[in-house]
Amino acid sequence: DMVEKGFRFFAEMWNPILDAFGEQGVNFALEVHPTEIAYDIVTAEAAVDALGSRKEFGFNFDPSHLGYQGVDYVGFIRKFGDRIYHCHMKDVYWSPRPTQAGVFGGHLPFGDPRRFWDFRSLGRGSIDFEEIIRAFNDMGYSGPLSVEWEDSKMDREHGAKEACAFVRQLDFRPSKRAFDAAFSEKGS
Repeated sequence: DMVEKGFRFFAEMWNPILDAFGEQGVNFALEVHPTEIAYDIVTAEAAVDALGSRKEFGFNFDPSHLGYQGVDYVGFIRKFGDRIYHCHMKDVYWSPRPTQAGVFGGHLPFGDPRRFWDFRSLGRGSIDFEEIIRAFNDMGYSGPLSVEWEDSKMDREHGAKEACAFVRQLDFRPSKRAFDAAFSEKGS
């Protein structure tokens, strides 16, 4: 069918590029996003499969693009943790009730209150960043946490400063021992 042909064509175009990347020790991180071949967990898995699970092909994790679609963004980390080569820390708000424009935005500009979703400064949207960090820690992710900041209703300088502070506070290291291990140590 047409979708399968599209993934075959994707593989034909990208395998030579990934061959060159592999020769240079470089990985490619696709941002999973509507308008890309991979825009949710199912299509990300299809893209990986189409390329024969090559290690050179992975993902730039951006929870905002998964969240407003209703995709399990923490589940994405758990499924593709070894293929996440970069992370955009980016927040988004989505409405808990129906709006005039749905997920596709109704051709309305960002910031329009009729939209179902809109990007927000980190910590001011609907994304659960603590669960993201916990999942990254579980998966052993040690790559960058890059702030990608968009909020059409907030001053950029204020937002940038706030976002950086938010990420610094949130980026905690995992524990090196189980909670109850201290109770079994001698002398405790």
